[in-house]
Amino acid sequence: MKENVQSLRDSYRELGERLSSPGVLDDQNAYRQLTREHSRVSKQLEIGEKWLAIVEQLEDSRELLKEEADAEMQEMIREEIAELEPQLGPAAAAFEEALLPHDPNDDRDAILEVRAGTGGDEAALFAEEIARMYLRYAETQGWKTELIDGTEGTAGGFKEVVYSVKGEGAFGILRWESGVHRVQRVPATESQGRIHTSAVTVAVLPEAEDVDVEIKDADLKIDVYRAQGPGGQSVNTTDSAVRVTHLPTGIVAQCQDEKSQHKNKAKALGVLRSRILEAAIAEQEAKIAAERKSQVGTGDRSGKIRTYNFPQSRVTDHRIGLTVHSLDAIMAGDIGELVVAIQDHRRKEALAATREG
Repeated sequence: MKENVQSLRDSYRELGERLSSPGVLDDQNAYRQLTREHSRVSKQLEIGEKWLAIVEQLEDSRELLKEEADAEMQEMIREEIAELEPQLGPAAAAFEEALLPHDPNDDRDAILEVRAGTGGDEAALFAEEIARMYLRYAETQGWKTELIDGTEGTAGGFKEVVYSVKGEGAFGILRWESGVHRVQRVPATESQGRIHTSAVTVAVLPEAEDVDVEIKDADLKIDVYRAQGPGGQSVNTTDSAVRVTHLPTGIVAQCQDEKSQHKNKAKALGVLRSRILEAAIAEQEAKIAAERKSQVGTGDRSGKIRTYNFPQSRVTDHRIGLTVHSLDAIMAGDIGELVVAIQDHRRKEALAATREG
């Protein structure tokens, strides 16, 4: 793996030179991709240098032990070797993991979509709580969030709500939150105290950039209408809400958050690009998954991934068998333990697949 360290040094130097070259800011999309790659290589190199430093210290110490005649010095060298040897394995594993193939989509901003599923009004209320959970988590990460579209439920909450999440690696961190989230609790409307089970669906998409997806005007159907509030009443006297349909794929996106039709159209087109890109990525990943029979990155949202049990203050991630008893903190946005656990699990799967390959 020494060759990998040198290769990373070369890449880091080359990327630094490109970032400092004249005219680098002329193409903002290319500049963003370049800075993301520079940051990623920097982190890889830091892990690799730590591993290499341990390797070289051990090599030097073992050579010195062969040459040193003084018994006291030999003992000191043996102590140093005994201290370094346990560090080598974890450092090598960390570097091997850092060298895993990188999905460039992980560096992107994200589109977060939350939709009420089975459970009627209770599902809509839970959809709002789940969306709020992610917004609070985003705040702790220093990310910026912006409402794109939302349809309120008849008794409150959301039938569906869409946000943009902008921040370093937002998609890579949130991507494994996609799936069915199930809630078990006594609804406020339940007079006999019976526990009900409801569900919401979370979808996390990589935010597409203009260069990712080419959309022809002729392929678009654009409808404008008046924004609707709770109960269906109009909240606006002008047709500012926009619905955009991509005719070749049938994919639809809409936005009614802004008072300006122009701004709503721009936001809706942004979501449309992301949905088209996500569909293309999902198709590609499904082919890869079928070939290596791995669940890594399939984007399959068909089954429940997590259950939130309110009577027992318990949250269970069914993909990794992790259960935590801190539901209040999690609903307040403290989901770091769950996020890190599923990321670690996916990395181990990817590492195992690489070794098998």
